[in-house]
Amino acid sequence: MDKTAQPTAFGKVVKVRLIELNMTQVELAKRLGIKRQYLCRILNGDRSGKKYLSDIRKILEIHE
Repeated sequence: MDKTAQPTAFGKVVKVRLIELNMTQVELAKRLGIKRQYLCRILNGDRSGKKYLSDIRKILEIHE
């Protein structure tokens, strides 16, 4: 059984933006007030995280 989590399309966009902004997932999670592990679960589609999606877009300036 493969336990390697793959990011969703949104997760890939977020990861690219984090690199462009020189920001870590830890920093983003801190700004959202959540743990990095929960952020990872959102980015991998294990959790919807709909409560945080607009904040993630706003912080990272993602316009979709």
